[in-house]
Amino acid sequence: MYRPGNKLLVWFLIFSFVFFLVAVIVEEFALFDSGEEVQPGDPSGGLYEQYAATNGPEAASGARFDGHPKLSGRPLRLVTTTWSPFAGAPGKPRFALDLVETALERMGIGADTVVMDEERLSSVLLSGAFDGSAAVWRNEARDSAMIYSRPYLENRLILVGRAGSDVSAASLAGLAGTKVALFAGLAYASVAETEDGPEFVRSNSDEYGVARLLDGEVDYALLDDLVVQYLIANHGDEARTRLVFGSTPLLTRSLHLAVNRTLPGADLIISGFEAEMRAMMADRTFHGLLELDWIRTDVDGDGLGEYVPYRDRTGPDPPSHFYELFLSDRPAMGPGMTRRYFLDGNVYEDWSAVPGRYKTPDAGRTGPDPRTTGSFSFTW
Repeated sequence: MYRPGNKLLVWFLIFSFVFFLVAVIVEEFALFDSGEEVQPGDPSGGLYEQYAATNGPEAASGARFDGHPKLSGRPLRLVTTTWSPFAGAPGKPRFALDLVETALERMGIGADTVVMDEERLSSVLLSGAFDGSAAVWRNEARDSAMIYSRPYLENRLILVGRAGSDVSAASLAGLAGTKVALFAGLAYASVAETEDGPEFVRSNSDEYGVARLLDGEVDYALLDDLVVQYLIANHGDEARTRLVFGSTPLLTRSLHLAVNRTLPGADLIISGFEAEMRAMMADRTFHGLLELDWIRTDVDGDGLGEYVPYRDRTGPDPPSHFYELFLSDRPAMGPGMTRRYFLDGNVYEDWSAVPGRYKTPDAGRTGPDPRTTGSFSFTW
């Protein structure tokens, strides 16, 4: 017996089946892998998407900028390895990634970064799946394929011991017979393979390495100089009374932005990045991201080093502690020169030449430094 509702039901079932069939077809095409090689600058980014889905773009900007016309408004696809304190998971120190992403953003270029194992880094960069790396050291295997920026930071491993320990070792070989805590990040895997050196005890963080040192489980810890600077600046009393720091880095590696030579406009990206880095040192963006009060570098490009404060109102005394950006190629001192200071765009040849208005305390600075909130979690 015919009922009006039956016709509506039939059409509903037909429509539902067609909708389901179309959805299945669309999904199949979306998952289809064409097998084509992904070239730098190719917006399809198949291999990039695979790694990003597996590893997750670590603290990716998520922004899409149009400052570089060759990128068609998409971000640079970058890759690096876990490397404390330069590249890490969200919520952990990632000084190098912060610097690079900020410089690129100032150029109008976005950046998405994937973190992966070090042993796969070179092969992935050479495959063309990524545009480059935000934090990488020079490597013969990839030098021919990459254009490197000038160094923008140095990775310097400093020997740290309990108070009273001998930290005069000038090489890892001088630590034979000792136990040394080392962050388990794969960027330091080659360090742990050193022959005739200490026994390395892997730690899952810099904080845990220091805790094991203080508990007597290891004889020493190896920390990057930036971590040492943080300890002295933010845990000064504990750091000076319970720890002792070596003065000679046991390992030094320069950090670079590297982009694939075949990426359209690669030279312009590198030159623009270098210009932004110099500008960030002069306007103190660099200090803010690295959580440093004073750095020494050649900020004005004259070949001589200047001491640059995070704030122009520095207090009455010259800095007793500062961070030398580059020990391996430190800027020169002029004849008879002691210290040069760069404040508010001007260079002063010594502390006595610095105007008094800069030597007053910063009355507006109260409470903990917001730059250091959540960076590390050392306990004593």
